[in-house]
Amino acid sequence: NHLVGQYYKGYLGLAKDVPRAIELWKEAAELGSVEAHYNLGFNYGDSVEEDKPRGICHWQEAAMKGHVFSRHNMLGNSEFNEGNCKLAVRHWMISA
Repeated sequence: NHLVGQYYKGYLGLAKDVPRAIELWKEAAELGSVEAHYNLGFNYGDSVEEDKPRGICHWQEAAMKGHVFSRHNMLGNSEFNEGNCKLAVRHWMISA
């Protein structure tokens, strides 16, 4: 995930290559990386390629595998912003 982040931002002398970063995150997610699911969720949910349902699916996958930030900040806050307060509180309670 660290190297992918460098491609995503164009750091450490690497050319910024968002498509390559997404490709590597997808591969890492297929291999079970929770952080890759989180980063894909962020990418699709709030960033370059906006596809919120796809992003939420990645955050859900990360959350089910124990990624607290995905559960609390991304899913909980997303549900709260949509007016689904009960579901938001569930996410927050699970992540506590």
